[in-house]
Amino acid sequence: MEIRLIGSHGEQIGIMNSREALRMAREEELDLVMIAPAAKPPVCKIIDYGKYRYEMARREKEARKKQKTIDVKEVRISPNIEENDLNTKAGAARKFLEKGDKVKVSLRYRGREMSHMNQTKHVLDDFAERLSDIAVVDKPSKMEGRSLVMFLRKK
Repeated sequence: MEIRLIGSHGEQIGIMNSREALRMAREEELDLVMIAPAAKPPVCKIIDYGKYRYEMARREKEARKKQKTIDVKEVRISPNIEENDLNTKAGAARKFLEKGDKVKVSLRYRGREMSHMNQTKHVLDDFAERLSDIAVVDKPSKMEGRSLVMFLRKK
């Protein structure tokens, strides 16, 4: 089988038979590793395989470290919430948004509150309005079981 060979110091050796390349690798007491199997012809390199695996694991770890995960934090409010309580909940949501998280705002209905849902939808709109300087509505409000749910994300 024909392969393109790269030497142990990174120099291009050229296209040759895989048996010849394996013999060269054994002479240097190193391994023949296929770097790009999809290429035509496949690319192989003479390197220490243990060191190669260590480098790949380290690169993967670095990539994971730089990755940002976005969490969804929940803020629960009730339909008859008072002004100061709403301000406190908005402050908590603001902290979550500043950290880069999404915020799920749940307006929970209990008992007879379900029959007055159309009069309390403004509570969610008011909540979104308080955070409009740093947040935008990601998903508009919709019913999920006994609660009206809305998602906010940072602008």
